[in-house]
Amino acid sequence: MKIKLRLFGFLLLSCVCFGCGYTTRTTLPGNFKTIYIEDFSNEITFTTEKVRDVYFPLLEIKVRNSIVDRFMFDGYVRVVDKDDADLILKGNLKGYQRDALRYTDNDDVEEYRVRIIVALELIDVKNQEIAWSEAGFAGEATYFITGSQATTEESAVNNAIIDLAKRVVERTVEDW
Repeated sequence: MKIKLRLFGFLLLSCVCFGCGYTTRTTLPGNFKTIYIEDFSNEITFTTEKVRDVYFPLLEIKVRNSIVDRFMFDGYVRVVDKDDADLILKGNLKGYQRDALRYTDNDDVEEYRVRIIVALELIDVKNQEIAWSEAGFAGEATYFITGSQATTEESAVNNAIIDLAKRVVERTVEDW
């Protein structure tokens, strides 16, 4: 019995000492403490003859404000004025997609997925170089249009904006 207890204690101690090194800290280099998020521009082309994209007024402003709010909530870097920033995040709203996901027995759409697509560029102000850039960064959400879980497209758009903001912050502070 003592041998089993010692063996168990040794295994437990080994797991504690040599276990994986997971941390919840940021992987952002220590010299980056502040960020400025520029106003986003809306580059969704909704006037061409192709399949028409949906236009939501002020979507680019809602996206930027949500990203600012998420950085403030996260707290790893402070959102400041452009003159005081270590990093500058630039973004352009590139697309809005709504795709059917699920159909009823009558071939009517029951569930949609909305995606908000942006192009992003994070600039290191001190070195005047691009830290990272993403051409097709997206946030998404799904919504039902019928049944007990039915919601509006506007609600799904808001959820997609929140998802996008979370992903932007994660990409900035964790993906170096």
